[in-house]
Amino acid sequence: MRLTRRGVAVGVAALVLYGLGELAGHPLPRALAGAALGALLAGVAVTFRRPRVDVHREVHPDRVEKGRPALARLLVGNPGTRRQAGFTARERLERDLSLGVTVRPLAPGATATYHYELPTSARGKLTVGPLTLERADPLGLVRRPLSTGSTATLWVHPRVHAARALVGGHPRHHHEGTTTDDALRGSSDLRDVREYVVGDEVRHLHWKATARTGQLMVRDYVDPDQPRFTLLLDTRTAVLSAQEFEEAVEVAASLVSAAARAGHRCRLLTADGEDRMVFGGPPAVRQLMDVLCEASRGNAPAMIPDELAKPGRTGLRGGCLVVVTGRAGKEHLSGLATLRPHYSSLFVIGVGTHGLGVDGLGVHGVAGVAKARSISAVDAESAIRQWNAVVS
Repeated sequence: MRLTRRGVAVGVAALVLYGLGELAGHPLPRALAGAALGALLAGVAVTFRRPRVDVHREVHPDRVEKGRPALARLLVGNPGTRRQAGFTARERLERDLSLGVTVRPLAPGATATYHYELPTSARGKLTVGPLTLERADPLGLVRRPLSTGSTATLWVHPRVHAARALVGGHPRHHHEGTTTDDALRGSSDLRDVREYVVGDEVRHLHWKATARTGQLMVRDYVDPDQPRFTLLLDTRTAVLSAQEFEEAVEVAASLVSAAARAGHRCRLLTADGEDRMVFGGPPAVRQLMDVLCEASRGNAPAMIPDELAKPGRTGLRGGCLVVVTGRAGKEHLSGLATLRPHYSSLFVIGVGTHGLGVDGLGVHGVAGVAKARSISAVDAESAIRQWNAVVS
C-alpha cells in the first residue's frame, strides 16, 4: 500500500493545519486537518483488500513490422464467490513506457476480456510485463499495487520495402569443377562417371558405361551450387548516426527478405561479428528479421568482420555481396577490393545525408570500389528504389 503524490500532499497539509490550529487555538484548521486525515484513512480502507482475480495476457502477433499494429489481449476472471471491485491493470514496458487498462467490477465466476495496442513505433525486442494490478481510492490518495503474471516478448522488426531479388550464384557445368565444402542438400547434379569402388550405391551404376568399358561404372552425384546472397551491415557508430542506422537496417531487411523469399541461400553479417547463414523460405526470413531486430551500433574496429575476411572461408563465399554502410571513405572500403574476386557481383549502398554523393545527394565514397556498383541514398526508400532500377 502506497501513498500517491496527492496523498503525500494531503498528509503534509493535515500536519501543517493541525499545527497551525494548535498554535492559533482556532478549531477550523484542526477540523480541516481531521478531514484530510479521514480521507487518507478512508483511502486505506478502500484499497486494503487486494484484487483476487486470475489474469492472463496474450500478445498477437508476437512479431510485427515497425509501425504495424500489435495487440495484447487481457483475460480477467473472478474465481471467488465475492464480487471484485474495479481496479487498474498496468502493463509495464521497456523504455520507461507503461499502459493502463481499467478493469470493471467482476461478479463471482465472471470473466472479462480487454484489448489494447502495444507501441511499435521503434524497432527492437520489447518485453511486455509483468502486469501490476492497482486498486486506488476515488480521490487518488492511496493505491495498492500487486505484480502478477508473466512477461511476453514482442519483436518489432524493421520496416521492409518492396525489393527485387538478385540471382548471384556461380553456375557450374555437369562433369566439371569441384564442389563447395558446404554443399547444399535436397537436389543432385551429375558431376562424373567413374569406376565403382566398394561402398558406392548400387542404384547409381551406369550400365551403358559398364558395357562400354568392361568395368563397373557409377554415376558421381554432387549437390549443385545455388544462388547465394551475402549482406554486410556496417554497424560502426562513426559511419552512421542513430537515425541513419535505422534507415540502413531497413535497407538490409528489405534485401535479405527478398532474397530469402526467392529461395536463395542468404548470409547476414554485421561489423560487430554477427554471422547468420540461412536457407531460403519463410523460416529463413524470420531468423534474419530477428537478427536485424536486435542490431545496434557499436565500436567495431573495422567494417569487414573476421568471419568474412578470414582465409580458408571460401566455401561460404560466392554469389552476390551487398555492403550497406554510411559515410564510408576509401580508407573504409579498401578491404572490399580483396573480397571482390570471390563474388559474382558486389554492391555498395551508402545511406545518409553527409554531403554530395553519386547522384547529388547521399554520402561520399561509396563509388570508390573497383568493379562494384554503388548506390547513394538519403533513406531506405530511395535506396531500394535505386536497387530495383539497377537489378531489373
